[in-house]
Amino acid sequence: MIAREAEAAVAARGIFRVALSGGNTPRPVYEALAASGADFTKWEFTFGDERCVPPDSDQSNFKMANDALFARASVPPQNILRMQGECDPAGAAAAYEQDLLARSSPYRHDLILLGMGDDGHTASLFPGTAALDVVDRLVVANYVPKFSTWRLTFTYPLLDAARHVCFLVSSAGKESILQEVFSGTSGLPSAKVAPSGGRVTWLLGGGA
Repeated sequence: MIAREAEAAVAARGIFRVALSGGNTPRPVYEALAASGADFTKWEFTFGDERCVPPDSDQSNFKMANDALFARASVPPQNILRMQGECDPAGAAAAYEQDLLARSSPYRHDLILLGMGDDGHTASLFPGTAALDVVDRLVVANYVPKFSTWRLTFTYPLLDAARHVCFLVSSAGKESILQEVFSGTSGLPSAKVAPSGGRVTWLLGGGA
């Protein structure tokens, strides 16, 4: 699916803009992409969220993607837009938003890969957090009381500008949350992703 999206985007616009998600679920996907022989010179990689840690931390979404994909496939560094999790959160979020807009204004992803936590969060949009209500920013620093820490995250305006959003979810143990998300009446963060001119795909494995 990712390869098809890339081919179509490059044919139509000369570039494929894809946002990566973190966690363990997408790692095999990134490893498969690295082994696919794809031409990554026309891909532009961004991140839907990042922990406020250095890029060499085992908690870093960038490190996981770098280990699984970027380093293995020799992706050109200029094609990777890394969130600077080691910097002041508010400043890092503002800088990332400016980086995106410097590449394209408005910035529209061809594909955003997202996960979903067992509380229904996606990216670092956690239930009850301030970033859920942001309508005038693309990227913000979001304090997550659940972990007593800051995160950097895309906001709904950027998620909903995408041509395609794809959730990759290991659904074992998340059946009840998924049922709520798919109910059509849920207020959970994952359920509120609604691209205005695009579509949403859910890929579920390991359970439901």
